[in-house]
Amino acid sequence: MPKLTVEDLDLKGRRVLMRVDFNVPLENGKVANDKRIKAALPTIAHIVNQGGRLILMSHLGRPNGSRVPEMSLEPCVAVLNSLLDKKVDFVNDCIGETVEAAVAKLGDGDVLLLENLRYYKEETDNDPAFARKLAGLGELYVNDAFGTAHRAHASTEGVTRFMDQCAAGYLMMKELDYLGRVMENPERPFVAILGGAKISGKIDVIQNLLPKVDRVIIGGGMAYTFFKAQGLEIGKSLLEADKVGYAKDILAQSGDKIVLPVDCQVTDFFDFDSRKIGELKQVGTDTIPADWEGLDIGSESIKKFHSILSNAKTVIWNGPMGVFEISETAKGTYAIAELLAHVTAGGATTVIGGGDSAAAIDKAGVADKVSHVSTGGGASLEFMEGKILPGVAALTDK
Repeated sequence: MPKLTVEDLDLKGRRVLMRVDFNVPLENGKVANDKRIKAALPTIAHIVNQGGRLILMSHLGRPNGSRVPEMSLEPCVAVLNSLLDKKVDFVNDCIGETVEAAVAKLGDGDVLLLENLRYYKEETDNDPAFARKLAGLGELYVNDAFGTAHRAHASTEGVTRFMDQCAAGYLMMKELDYLGRVMENPERPFVAILGGAKISGKIDVIQNLLPKVDRVIIGGGMAYTFFKAQGLEIGKSLLEADKVGYAKDILAQSGDKIVLPVDCQVTDFFDFDSRKIGELKQVGTDTIPADWEGLDIGSESIKKFHSILSNAKTVIWNGPMGVFEISETAKGTYAIAELLAHVTAGGATTVIGGGDSAAAIDKAGVADKVSHVSTGGGASLEFMEGKILPGVAALTDK
């Protein structure tokens, strides 16, 4: 890594301000899923074991500059206490005299969690005065929140202007290592799988990936705009009419690199909110009925994708193959998840690009059978687009 890492820092007795991603789901005042807290543990444990005085800061939800009690980070304390097997202190603000007093009390190896950064709109505004106040709490800065690295906020970018040593934590290092390796130096064949609802969110990814990959498999709602570009009937399926021309152009310039589904699961009625679905049947992509809607890839598409993926040495996946939130239309997405577990066992490097793909591979029960599941949907997407992530760029060069 060309940036300082937590291993480069002399931590003993120093106040370490660390940005984590504790944007966790809460239910009845308790943390409903502690994966993001666990992901930060290696860095937390390292700093604590080296005698650093650790100050943790994070956002949770979108309180938009107001104090929203339901978005307090306090429930994370109980989880940290049990995971670290030590008492973690909490302060109900992130700047000001109360916080400064709590920081002053810290001894070597102690941990303090600050209240939700986004109770202040200055956080997302990247306000310099707010960033300076945060920076004043620590002597060293560590960013282990890859999920927010694509945002230039006060706690991810602004704070680094007021501190001499700003380093990446273990999770940040792992994310950049895996994503960097597959994007810059992949073992071939290199296959990208892109799904999700819309082409518009993936245009930059497709443009950046096409010259680098051997094949791009496309599924999900975005596939229907490609079918439309081929002159096919897509019925009531998801369509971005203003992207049909783009889809036509990209198909023309990609040769045989882009691989589309050959069949799909269609229905005569679908309501996502109520999870109600009508009759479901499998049809070829060239025989979608005019008043039906495509919701998943079909069995022949799964076979086709299997033949491509079974030889792959590097695979990156971003976006589900269909409406995976409903069991009847999750088969395609789960099949891809299981295929990736299979090729990983055979020695391939497989990286899941966060967001819905991470949720899908988790639901499929194979999250621990792929090489890496990114903790940052938006950040991993921007990395795949070839963009510079402000939270990474701001760290100190080695």
